Amino acid sequence: MESYQAIVQWLYAQVPVYQNQGVSAYKPDRQKMEDFVSYLGHPEKKFPTVHIAGTNGKGSTAHMVAAALQTAGHTTGLYTSPHLLDFSERIRLNGQPVLSLYVVEFVTRHREYFLTHQLSFFEITVGLAFSYFAEEEVDYAVIEVGLGGRLDATNVIDPVLSVITNIGFDHTAILGNTLAKIAREKAGIIKEKTPVIIGEYQQETFPVFEAIAQEKNAPLIKAEAISLPSNADTDLKGDYQKKNLQTAHAVVQHLLGDATRDDWIKGFRQVVKTTNLHGRWQQIATHPKTILDVSHNKEGFNYVIEQLQKERYDQIHLVLGFVKDKPLAELLALLPKKARYYLCAPNIPRALPIQDLCEQAGQYSLHFSAHSSVEQAYFKAQEEASPSDLILVTGSTFTVAEILQLKPL
Repeated sequence: MESYQAIVQWLYAQVPVYQNQGVSAYKPDRQKMEDFVSYLGHPEKKFPTVHIAGTNGKGSTAHMVAAALQTAGHTTGLYTSPHLLDFSERIRLNGQPVLSLYVVEFVTRHREYFLTHQLSFFEITVGLAFSYFAEEEVDYAVIEVGLGGRLDATNVIDPVLSVITNIGFDHTAILGNTLAKIAREKAGIIKEKTPVIIGEYQQETFPVFEAIAQEKNAPLIKAEAISLPSNADTDLKGDYQKKNLQTAHAVVQHLLGDATRDDWIKGFRQVVKTTNLHGRWQQIATHPKTILDVSHNKEGFNYVIEQLQKERYDQIHLVLGFVKDKPLAELLALLPKKARYYLCAPNIPRALPIQDLCEQAGQYSLHFSAHSSVEQAYFKAQEEASPSDLILVTGSTFTVAEILQLKPL
């Protein structure tokens, strides 16, 4: 039997992977996923699911919900994407990554079907997650949408609850170039007579949610309408997590009521320990204080800038690396002009070339140096920073992942 690493490399080599290829790997054909789960014997029907979509915060919210359910005593599956360090992070059972042996056996058993039906990497991974959760007989599975909602491979489930964290401008080439259009794609996860919780909303988006919920006879709940207990807090740092906590609390309150409140409130305080989530305003060093954050779009960068304004430091050093499909001009315009920038490109095919990043950074008169790798940029920032400075690594999940590889946690 092939090794786990060989199987994972085969998956990356044989089928489209969005994190590597971008839009060209996105295949909006939900029928293939419908056929796939039918072939697998409909594992997705064998456990209750919570389906979470949104532009930002859906991963953090999913991890919070999973941590709360698990701490309240429920066997909990968690499906998220992308991963930071290893493929197995995408599929967790009570916080633990999917067993390597299960991945090997699943791919080996069904490889001919994958090839014959030309399944994408994401479709295979979703089917693997559903099968794993069914075999482990989870009490709940928290399922994060990959991209959009309406046509996403995860949208073959019939959840007990749908959740939309927020709407912002990301993946506009696929989802649309207005908030209303993007909201309509995300709202595609709303199902007939199934409650939907809305985390954040704007004037342009809420009417979309209302109309689709009414069409589907789905009760619509604003997360802000569910009072957050005074003792509710989370170990995920960054003020922006307060909004995700509000949404996660509304979800768990709806699912569990008050019966095990003390337990699931405790779960919110132990998200990192319980689910091993990383890269969300995560401090990895002191003197200089060093923070990792996976923000990669305008809304995310706005949160980062707000958070930076609350930090104390003499000089800020930003290690930046992006992928190609981001509105770079909008992002660079938000960043502090007095910072020192260490520009790089994450080691994936979809990375924005360093020459392109430097060219645009020059247009904003940023004080920067260019580096051949994320590692080199990070080490240069460490070399130049004084103990009272702040280093921030951001711009892409993949940039953050390379730092985590240097400093395993």
